[in-house]
Amino acid sequence: MWQPKGNGVKKTGGNGLIAVAVDKDKSSQHALKWAVDNLLNRGQTVVLIHVAQRTSVSSVSSNCATTNPHQKQPDKQIRDLFLTFRCYCTRKDIKCFDVLLEDVDIVKAITEYVSFAAIEDLVLGAPSRHGFMRKFKADVPSSVSKAAPDFCNIYVVSKGKISSKRNASRSAPFTSPLLDQLQSQNDISDTQSRYSMNLRGLSPARGRGFDRKSFMDSSESDTDISFVSSGRPSSDHSPSMHYEFVDVGRNSRISTSSEHSLGSFRLGLRYSDRSSPYDLSSISQDSGATSCSCSSQNLDEVEAEMRRLKLELKQTMDMYSTACKEALVAKQKALELQRWRLDEERRLEEARFAEETALSLAEKERARCKAAVEAAEAAKRIAELEAQRRLSAEMNRLKESDEVKIASSNLSTKDLRYRRYTIEDIEEATQFFTESRKIGEGGYGPVYKCYLDHTPVAVKVLRPDAAQGRSQFQREIEVLSCIRHPNMVLLLGACPEYGIIVYEYLANGSLDDRIFRRGNTPPLSWQQRFRIAAEIATGLLFLHQTKPEPLVHRDLKPGNILLDHNYVSKISDVGLARLVPAVAENVTQCHLTSTAGTFCYIDPEYQQTGMLGVKSDVYSLGILLLQLITAKQPMGLTHFVERSIENGTLGEMLDPTVTDWPFEETLGFAKLALQCSELRRKDRPDLGKVVLPELNRLRELADESMGQTFFGGSLCPSSKSNASMTMQANS
Repeated sequence: MWQPKGNGVKKTGGNGLIAVAVDKDKSSQHALKWAVDNLLNRGQTVVLIHVAQRTSVSSVSSNCATTNPHQKQPDKQIRDLFLTFRCYCTRKDIKCFDVLLEDVDIVKAITEYVSFAAIEDLVLGAPSRHGFMRKFKADVPSSVSKAAPDFCNIYVVSKGKISSKRNASRSAPFTSPLLDQLQSQNDISDTQSRYSMNLRGLSPARGRGFDRKSFMDSSESDTDISFVSSGRPSSDHSPSMHYEFVDVGRNSRISTSSEHSLGSFRLGLRYSDRSSPYDLSSISQDSGATSCSCSSQNLDEVEAEMRRLKLELKQTMDMYSTACKEALVAKQKALELQRWRLDEERRLEEARFAEETALSLAEKERARCKAAVEAAEAAKRIAELEAQRRLSAEMNRLKESDEVKIASSNLSTKDLRYRRYTIEDIEEATQFFTESRKIGEGGYGPVYKCYLDHTPVAVKVLRPDAAQGRSQFQREIEVLSCIRHPNMVLLLGACPEYGIIVYEYLANGSLDDRIFRRGNTPPLSWQQRFRIAAEIATGLLFLHQTKPEPLVHRDLKPGNILLDHNYVSKISDVGLARLVPAVAENVTQCHLTSTAGTFCYIDPEYQQTGMLGVKSDVYSLGILLLQLITAKQPMGLTHFVERSIENGTLGEMLDPTVTDWPFEETLGFAKLALQCSELRRKDRPDLGKVVLPELNRLRELADESMGQTFFGGSLCPSSKSNASMTMQANS
């Protein structure tokens, strides 16, 4: 009957029946297109199978019980569904044979019809759902592939490609109930084609150059099969072939129609044996003898039907011509409306843009006026604050001048708490302040190393132009002469007339120099850093517990922490220290004073309000502790350490010169330092109750670790560096 394409899928012997399961989804269109491209040739017939799924068996029984099987025709939705695929097949010169199955189970309906009609090749479209949806919804192609008879080749097509294939294990039967029907349909189609040619020669539409095939080819591309308009009633006058067969397990209704059949004939068949679907001899006695529309007895009916169809064709052609003219007019009107709409939209957009521009300019002008008013008010406030600041500074200057006078008179007459050196003693020891004796210089003035009374000392000389240097000098002498503590620098004497202070000499310099390894000095071990932190907190707590009033350092930083030859830390530069009023233990100690200290180490709350308290030194201590373990500059250090702790990358922030940081202890050390450097004073921990106990615990851990290293037979690097620094100091 037909031969497969040479470049298509390889075929074996059989009856040559090819069927495509169709539905309203895109997968059915891909399946039909693949079948036309790979299995079908021009002039062949393809069986289009559609299953109308019913919800209950009772409705099936009632439909099958009707005496006339032609009473229930496929509804408009089913006809439009078949029409879409028939139009595509017509353009490809493929004949169609439509089959409508009504059943509750789609898979069972398809497989039983394939067995009944002896279909050799069945093409199904694969659903486009993703794997999650396929898990909860039955896959019809897979179920059909499993349940179909073994003589049928099953092709499952997904987006124009074969996704799965099940080959037949034996050849399909050469006989099929559909072969006679298809042959009869082809004969009738040939007869109708001859009548159509005669009708086309006599039709008035010939003068207008109407060509059905050329119209269909030009109206839509060959690859698109979803082109049938749903807005106009379908003019499908293709008669249908309906027949029923009764199965033992359920009742199914099958209706078929042919695209190329212009005649009308009906065949009523009823089967009762499910096991032999190919036996056409078991025709029901109730339906009577089979009536064939192609027999000689009904030839008159066929001719009458042909005349009716010619009249309908003429009317359809006239209606089409009128519709084309109306469509052209409507298209021109639509284009004009489109141009008008675009012009209106452009004008509206221009008006909107102009309005937005005007609003923007007005808003900018309003903001400019508001900013000018605010600037004027701010300038007025700044002027008022500046006047108050000047007045306050003048009063403080007068007060400090009085204090200096009183302190100078006290020091020059009866204060014997420190040794007084003459300027001749200092000049002789420093070799008249030679540069070779100079070991450092700060904001206060230069510092020289020399020997007084056969003791190495550090001499700090007040620079004549130092701002407020004289008051700080007097303050430092007053504070250091009254206190003694292992972690406070020791005052040996002074020459108050020339602003000279004599300290004990500390061989290892400042903590700032050791953290940043100036002079290529060896790095501090983590044990030494933990011990230094605890010593600084101890000395600071000593200042805060002085009687009768607490003493606040106000300038605590690594540069003001000095280290002796054993790396014992001592707090120096107490020239900015101030007394705060003594209050109850549960009340914060504060004192209103002018801001002093070093940027990045000053308490933010003290800097804003001028309220000084013991927790102002706690903030400076927090920044110092962070520098002690990271060896980084103080600017933004709290933010970087806090973010590294949140991201779990604290190890990258630690000083890389130390390779054996104890992570858990260092993490606790960093969190304690962050608590000390909180912006609000009330959020910082108490130095004596929280900070110092934790630092002492870490110092004990460091001492144990250093003891284990020493008794293990190796001298730690810090001990070696201590020895070398001691030799340099004695040289």
